[in-house]
Amino acid sequence: MNHFSYRPIGPGDDRPRLPEPRPAEPGRWPMLEAALAVVNRDVTATLPGQEPLILMAVPSHEPTPQGGFDGEQVHVALPDGRWHGNQVNAYDPEEGDPEEPDDEETALSVVADAAQSTLMELLWQTWPICPEHKLGTHPRPAGSTEDWYETTTQADGPTVWWCRGDQDSHGHDLCRVGELAGTLPGKERRALRRAERARGERP
Repeated sequence: MNHFSYRPIGPGDDRPRLPEPRPAEPGRWPMLEAALAVVNRDVTATLPGQEPLILMAVPSHEPTPQGGFDGEQVHVALPDGRWHGNQVNAYDPEEGDPEEPDDEETALSVVADAAQSTLMELLWQTWPICPEHKLGTHPRPAGSTEDWYETTTQADGPTVWWCRGDQDSHGHDLCRVGELAGTLPGKERRALRRAERARGERP
C-alpha cells in the first residue's frame, strides 16, 4: 500500500475522501524515530544519493475517543511519501498494546524490516546485500539460526542483518543494523567518509 491508494478513482467518484497521509509529527513516535535514524545510517552507507527515509502517518477516518489512541498508522516511506508494506506501530491498541514498540530492539527490527520492504519494492533492487555472498540480508536477532522464525523462535540478541550464506553454511550475522558502513570495501568506506565530511557529519 502507498499513499496513491488514497486518491479518488476518477471523475464522479462521490465516496468520502479518506484522510491524506502526511509526514509524522516530529516527537510523536520517539522509539520509531530513533530506530529509523539507525536504519538511515545504513541507507546512507549503501545507497549513495538516496535521501533518508521518513515516517508517514495515515490518520484514522474514525473519530478519536476522548483520551484514546488516535488510530493513525505509521509507515516507513521514501522522502516523497511513498511506502510499501505494513505499518510499524501497534495494530490493536484496544487490546493493551503500546502505541509503538516499547523496547529499542523491537522497534529497530520492525523499522528495519519496513525500510527494507519500501526500498526493495519501490526502488526495484535488493537491499541490503552481503558483500561476501552477494545475497540479500534480513533483520534478525543476532545468533539466530537458519530455521529461525520470529513468531515461534526465541532469540534475544541485538538486531542484525543476517545472510543465508552459501549452500554449505547455515547463515551468518553480517553486522548490527546501523553498522553496514563497516562492511564496505575500503574504497567505498573512504568515499563515504568524504561524503560525511562534506555534509559536516565528520571532522
